[in-house]
Amino acid sequence: MRMASDAVWRQEDESLVRDYEFKDFAEAMAFVNRVAEAAEDANHHPDILVHGWNKVRLTLTTHDTGGLTDNDHKMAERIDSL
Repeated sequence: MRMASDAVWRQEDESLVRDYEFKDFAEAMAFVNRVAEAAEDANHHPDILVHGWNKVRLTLTTHDTGGLTDNDHKMAERIDSL
């Protein structure tokens, strides 16, 4: 279903970032909705950027600590399992 243009999470400053590319807008939005459900369940919410018509960028950071924590890495693993 998804094609990851950047196959792994990368660290940018105090965040984990991953880019995804999908075949169309509907697939991109379906993925965003699955991420949103998982994030709500975990009470750990990524920044989600939908750009172009088929691209999604996820950014994980723990805003209240101002940086990366184990929660960010756990959420990245949870997203990978979607």
